[in-house]
Amino acid sequence: MASARRVAFNLMTFVPGVGRLPPVQARLRRRAIGAVETSSARYCYGVWMRHLATIAESGASCDFGVVAELGPGASLGLGLAALLSGAERYYAFDVVRHAAHARNFAVFEELVQLFEARAPIPDAAELPYVRPRLTRYEFPHAVLTPARLARSLAPERLERIRRSLERVDAPDSMVQYRAPWTDHDVIEDDAVDFVFSQAVFEHIDDLPGAYRTIRRWLRPEGLASHTIDFRSHGWSSAWDGHWGYSDLAWKLIRGRDVWSINREPCSTHRRLIAENGFRIIAEQLSHSPATLPRRRLAPRFRGMPEEDRTVSGAYFLCAKPL
Repeated sequence: MASARRVAFNLMTFVPGVGRLPPVQARLRRRAIGAVETSSARYCYGVWMRHLATIAESGASCDFGVVAELGPGASLGLGLAALLSGAERYYAFDVVRHAAHARNFAVFEELVQLFEARAPIPDAAELPYVRPRLTRYEFPHAVLTPARLARSLAPERLERIRRSLERVDAPDSMVQYRAPWTDHDVIEDDAVDFVFSQAVFEHIDDLPGAYRTIRRWLRPEGLASHTIDFRSHGWSSAWDGHWGYSDLAWKLIRGRDVWSINREPCSTHRRLIAENGFRIIAEQLSHSPATLPRRRLAPRFRGMPEEDRTVSGAYFLCAKPL
């Protein structure tokens, strides 16, 4: 079960006026921060390089001019790594703006050092829960060639990125930070080469809308790369315990926590990927034994495919059709 203190707090948010109290709002904002790991440059480097290396291994192009990220978390480090890999513009979209200015600069300078050193990708021993997994963790020299890095790490270009971090709201900045965002029109249709996210899709309530938006953003043959965590995120002592709550119980437990999980299993994402015409070109599934017998699942989950009951995480690399 979710902790009694957490449940009590969430129930309290239904009381009229309580949700507007500054301490309550502050606690909800802290929960909405998402991936605090992005405060670490090595984490950002490791995650970005895993996406990049997986794309290269699939045979798809890694030449991205415009990159967009959903849910950057505590820093814009993943997008900054994309810029250091050669991308020309990075869009960061979040529900709450919490990637602090000083943190972004600190992460950026550490990332520059990692790229200049051609550092190996942090492996499963250092980042055990990060997906996608790779077969090799050496620096991807075949993708980030000396010529490409000479351009992307040129001193004048690094200075352009630093200036962009000073003006993330300017329309001509290399870094575009939008939070909150709710409108797909923040980017023109067919204008993005690559959209990615890391453990974000499990927090999005409007999954059909998110997939439709990504489809509109991406140019034909553009790529989408997403890691999704289907575990309970602390709402239950069992990794799959969140599927045991009835809809009413879940509503009461969740309260007004806007960054909770949506409880959708892997098959929901497969269906939405197909409905939006995406082609899966690479995937990885993480499996864990089911702990709940089917009879103990909530009614809405009782008929879920057997595979869903053991898929605790997934990575999908998809291409938009021509």
